[in-house]
Amino acid sequence: MASADETRDGVPLTNLDQPLFDGAGATKRDLVDYLDAVRDRILPDLRDRPLSVIRVLRGQPPFMQKNLPKYTPPWVPSVKLWAESSRREVTYALGNDRRTLLWFANQRAVEYHPALARVGALEHPLYLIMDLDPPPASDEFALAVGAARLVRQVLNDEGLAGLVKTSGSKGLHVFVPIDASAPVEDVAAATRAIAARAERIDPVLATTAFIVEDRAGKVFLDSTRAGGATVVAAYSPRIRPGTPVSFPVGWDQLDQVSTADFTVHTAAALLDGGDPWAGLMPAPQRLSAGLIEEGRAIPIA
Repeated sequence: MASADETRDGVPLTNLDQPLFDGAGATKRDLVDYLDAVRDRILPDLRDRPLSVIRVLRGQPPFMQKNLPKYTPPWVPSVKLWAESSRREVTYALGNDRRTLLWFANQRAVEYHPALARVGALEHPLYLIMDLDPPPASDEFALAVGAARLVRQVLNDEGLAGLVKTSGSKGLHVFVPIDASAPVEDVAAATRAIAARAERIDPVLATTAFIVEDRAGKVFLDSTRAGGATVVAAYSPRIRPGTPVSFPVGWDQLDQVSTADFTVHTAAALLDGGDPWAGLMPAPQRLSAGLIEEGRAIPIA
């Protein structure tokens, strides 16, 4: 019988047989084993990106941790950044290596939300991101798939290519890798323009209305994932029933999957030694001046 405690890569791991959270259907060991199994896929995407995590301690509600605690081991890579919203300096972890990932797993960090840019180039996001948030409905994932295809149509018309992944919740994320020519404000403007165009294609299905009560049961095209925002990383678990995982999906496979297909119990085996996030990701692209100018005329939500 496996011990409830062990050490990997010099990192003590404790209480591994405890349930991860209510409804998780998984233990802390399952979290550790999963993250260790996918480390060669998730770490390259986390590398040098200021990291926020969502932890869930026994008997407490989940909470997001940005600032590293004082008891953090000295070998955890970190960076100090000024947070304008809280008017203080925040020490963010950098998810650069296996030991750091294991340490976070032992801290019951379930979700991994990196910044959208790397240290040294924080004004230049790596991606333009559209977060597709469907309304509560029996076919909510199918609605998100329809909205994703609207976004893809706009991208195709603009000569851009993106990759889609499940959010690990009920929706989808479309990622468009971009080059370093556009600063944060331009990326945010282009994202608003793409959302507005997608809404115009099918206003019955999709909406850019920021206020929930104004969405009228439509899929929300969330264009606010820019600047200081974060988006859960590909392959990150989520604190949801069954502990699902945010997982990349080919555009031609969207009708054949559901969010429940990808969990800490199943996702690693589905990779079958591959890395679809890295393997299917298009090369970085340049945003057109016209798209940026169009977005500048759209008010920020």
